[in-house]
Amino acid sequence: MSGFRPVPDVLAHLAGRWRVERSVRDLAGGDEGHFTGVTVFGPLDGGGLLHEESGEFTWRGVTRPATRTLRFLPGRRPGTADVRFADGRPFHELELTSGRYVAGHPCAADFYRGEFTVTDDDRWRTVWLVGGPAKDLLLTTDYVREG
Repeated sequence: MSGFRPVPDVLAHLAGRWRVERSVRDLAGGDEGHFTGVTVFGPLDGGGLLHEESGEFTWRGVTRPATRTLRFLPGRRPGTADVRFADGRPFHELELTSGRYVAGHPCAADFYRGEFTVTDDDRWRTVWLVGGPAKDLLLTTDYVREG
C-alpha cells in the first residue's frame, strides 16, 4: 500500500479553503523560513479554480505579509489540472489519480521539481526542490482543509 489517497478529479478535490504551513530551507546557506496562512481555491470564470494564498512569511527573523495567485485550469485529460501563474504563463500539470504526482518547471537557469501527495480527503502536501545557479531551496507545504 502506498499510503496515498487517489484523487479522481483534482479540481473537485482542491475546491475550498485550506490552512497552509510552509517551511523554506536554503540548502546552500542554511537559512530557514516559515509561511503560515490560508489558500482558497475558488471558482474561476470560464472553468477551473483561482488559487489565492495569503499569510505571513518569516525569513531571517523578519515577518512580512505574503500572497500568491495561481490558476488551476481543466487539464488535457479528465480529472487533471493545468496549473498556470496569475498572468497565464504555464507552471505545471497536476494529476493525482494515484495520490502522488511529480511535476517539473524550468525557471531561467533554475529547475523546480515538485512532488504532490494526498494522504486523505482533508490533507495534502507539496515538496518543491529548487536547484540551479540562483537558488538551492527546499519548500515543504502542508495543506489542511478548513470547515
